[in-house]
Amino acid sequence: MYINCKTYYSFRYGTISTEELISTAVDKGISTLALTNINSTCDMWEFVKLSQEAGIKPIVGVEVRNQDQFLYILIAANNKGLAWIHNFLSEHLMEKKSFPEAAANPDFFEDSVDGFVIYPLLAKPLSELLPNEKIGVLPWEVNKLISLGWKNYKDKFVVRQPVTFQNKKYFNLHRLLRSISKNCLLSKLPVEAQASEKETFVSPSILLNAFEQYSFIITNTYKLMDSCSISMDFNIDKNKKCYSATLKDDKVLLLKLAQDGFLKRYGKKNKAAHERLQKELKVIDQLGFNAYFLINHDIVQHATSRGFYHVGRGSGANSIVAYCLGITDVDPIELNLYFERFLNSERTSPPDFDIDFSYTDRDEIIDYVFKRFGKDHVALCGSYSTFKHDAVIHELGKVFGLPEEEIKALQRATYSQDHIQKLIFQYGSLLKGFPNIMSIHPCGMLITEEKITNYATCFLPPKNFAGVQMDMFTAEDIGINKFDILS
Repeated sequence: MYINCKTYYSFRYGTISTEELISTAVDKGISTLALTNINSTCDMWEFVKLSQEAGIKPIVGVEVRNQDQFLYILIAANNKGLAWIHNFLSEHLMEKKSFPEAAANPDFFEDSVDGFVIYPLLAKPLSELLPNEKIGVLPWEVNKLISLGWKNYKDKFVVRQPVTFQNKKYFNLHRLLRSISKNCLLSKLPVEAQASEKETFVSPSILLNAFEQYSFIITNTYKLMDSCSISMDFNIDKNKKCYSATLKDDKVLLLKLAQDGFLKRYGKKNKAAHERLQKELKVIDQLGFNAYFLINHDIVQHATSRGFYHVGRGSGANSIVAYCLGITDVDPIELNLYFERFLNSERTSPPDFDIDFSYTDRDEIIDYVFKRFGKDHVALCGSYSTFKHDAVIHELGKVFGLPEEEIKALQRATYSQDHIQKLIFQYGSLLKGFPNIMSIHPCGMLITEEKITNYATCFLPPKNFAGVQMDMFTAEDIGINKFDILS
């Protein structure tokens, strides 16, 4: 029945962490749970993984809003439907355009079995609802059903109990977050900009009692949840698999390029270096990292062709293959650097090249990667700016109307002097560590075999290159590893 749950990845709105949402569900004996953050799928895979570990069936989707206007909930019935949701969100976030109103775009999913659209009560006439469209009824809206003429549309109603915050204290924190988002005083926060105080994780018995006279709505909700299934192979590599046409071609190409580079670096008679080269190539091939080396070589070759200076650094300097390919300029033989520190047969995580470019050239390199490997398969890795001490005090100070001088003094204080300062410290301690805004990793780029929107929603950061609503930890967790293009 909980098909509209949010975490604090509904930025500046929700107050529940992903872990706490799931642990609360476990405590309440709930077996199925849906995550629907506002215009966000940031913690979706973390939610799926933690839910499965806790014995809960995960359902994923999104709550779609234009500013403060709640439009509808999109629920993925399967991975195809989830990819559609990612594409739908990405299109609007990338172009920074408003989401369509309920009546303006009825064909949400290509196939009605791939997902569901849940509108708020009275948002769309019952007679115009498509097979996969439902009306979500809040527990405190039940009495409104009497005048709706619902008897011919019994299958169209489901329970919608939003879960946004834990309790009254966190409802207050929610209001503070909304004031921060609106850049207004708490006393001036519009009612429509905040959630209802009732949007907590109430027990199943309360919901059953609320819909006692409309038991078919409970049944419809369970049917909808039963029809949804999301899968993710967390341990399967999802990076671009082939640089050339096939895996075999990649192996042959890497061998040729490495041997050509070997002749330039060492000549024809360095037996020890040649044995090391063959050993490294064997390990690289066994672990499936031929394409990773070839892609980095491609990037470096483009930089060289454009006259861009680069430095390959970090543990990649331990590889003679990287040295022969020109990715690094450090001779691991001369400096007695061990390849095993960079990559070995016991290591399942990928190698990690850090390639530095001048800040004047880096954007062109990034642009090249997008064009070379296709914008549908490339994105900047996301990250989250979190609330730190000074920012928390500053933002809450503004919300409570404190002058700038007092806010700066309070940032250095260790105790409160009055009621307002006490509230700032009290709620500031709750807010610390919350994700604040979506950002991008300083240098990470993702290149995937399948479309990037099969896994995440794209957005447009200020650099005007597509980023994804997924940080490096989640990306690695689902099998996508970043390329580091530094400046």
